[in-house]
Amino acid sequence: MLRKRTLYIILILLSAFLALAGSLFFFQQNKSSYSNGTSKELQTADTHMEIPEKQSTHPQNNSDPVSYVSKESLIGKISPTKDSLFEEIDPEFANRSGMFMHKEAYLAFQEMHNAAQEEGIQFTIISAFRSFDHQKRIWENKWNGVRALTGNINADQITDHRKRAKEILKFSAMPATSRHHWGTDIDLNSLNNAYFHAGKGKAEYDWLKKNAHKYGFCQPYTSKNETRQTGYEEEKWHWSYMPLSTIYMENFLQRINYSDIVGFDGWETAEPIHVIENYVQGINQTCIQWKINIQQ
Repeated sequence: MLRKRTLYIILILLSAFLALAGSLFFFQQNKSSYSNGTSKELQTADTHMEIPEKQSTHPQNNSDPVSYVSKESLIGKISPTKDSLFEEIDPEFANRSGMFMHKEAYLAFQEMHNAAQEEGIQFTIISAFRSFDHQKRIWENKWNGVRALTGNINADQITDHRKRAKEILKFSAMPATSRHHWGTDIDLNSLNNAYFHAGKGKAEYDWLKKNAHKYGFCQPYTSKNETRQTGYEEEKWHWSYMPLSTIYMENFLQRINYSDIVGFDGWETAEPIHVIENYVQGINQTCIQWKINIQQ
């Protein structure tokens, strides 16, 4: 009986040994093909795996540009020094250092500048991107009487806050609503309309009216007429790069509301006087046709 049990145990151990030997042989035969096959495919796939880039806060010629513009960039709460889509304006084209533009708009301006220069016309940028805080300083200096609202009218002469806001809005935007927040708009040569009425200034303005559209620029604040009945007063110096500013405008109207226009003295007047409808949208409607103008 003992001998049978011993023999039975020996047979079990022998079977286990043979099974183990067969497994080792199979592994050695397939080790090379396994290393160069499946694992190689996994390695290749891992090597070529694409890591999505950080989404830009600005339009990138996307079919759905709305998703590419952050709310912060629409209301000027960004730093152009930290944004790869902005570039500092070279002193050759500006009256001071430290100003920035959206790169695409800046390139278009340089082309326009050079074309005008060949005809004896000189353009100098005197204002470009303005942050929310920059616009806030301009606005509050007027609101609080540090600077005149317009002309010789001071804040203490208008105690009604809505009327005071409307007086400032003749030439200065509320923080969070300025087109200068977008890096697409620039002021050229002078902030005085009278400068462009005669002499050198008139020649510069005439050139812009005739040629600016070829480079994508348009004057958003023309004199009030059948194409523009609301908004700021005429600004012959203010020119907008429409290929980008139209995208920003679309984003602004879809995503910014009056709860975003806060954080400065007099903010509570924005909704009662309809700043978005009457001022942000109160631009020269012919600017929308800049594409048609280019083809003419």
